[in-house]
Amino acid sequence: MPLHIIKLCVGAESVEDLDQWIRLRLLDLAAAGLEPEQTHTTRMYPKRAAEIVGEGSLYWVIKGVVQVRQRIVDIRPAKGADGIERCDIVLDPELVRTEPRAHRPFQGWRYLADKDVPPDLRRITGAEDMHPEMRRALAELALI
Repeated sequence: MPLHIIKLCVGAESVEDLDQWIRLRLLDLAAAGLEPEQTHTTRMYPKRAAEIVGEGSLYWVIKGVVQVRQRIVDIRPAKGADGIERCDIVLDPELVRTEPRAHRPFQGWRYLADKDVPPDLRRITGAEDMHPEMRRALAELALI
């Protein structure tokens, strides 16, 4: 069973906002002649990285709700411009919407067992076509 990571998506107002940020970042990297890959840098390196890479996903909590995931392609050490060791989580840029699930705030990232992940939204008939605010409201009422 794959292991996943869950993390707050600080600064994003919606899945669309996150998607736009990813697309702009990839364009900026390509324009600078760099490899256009999406990475998320974090301070702590997961000790269980081997269980995550390739099959695990990063589940993003946006505005208090798990709404989307991205497949984790790689996890590698990185050093910041300040010389401090960090960790780059390399992500597939494709966003996969999930069934909305409320989640309390926390710091950093947490492991998320496969049995605890919300299902992909495409499994809920018609939900992928709903307006994001309607999906969120219905999720808060536990109707989807």
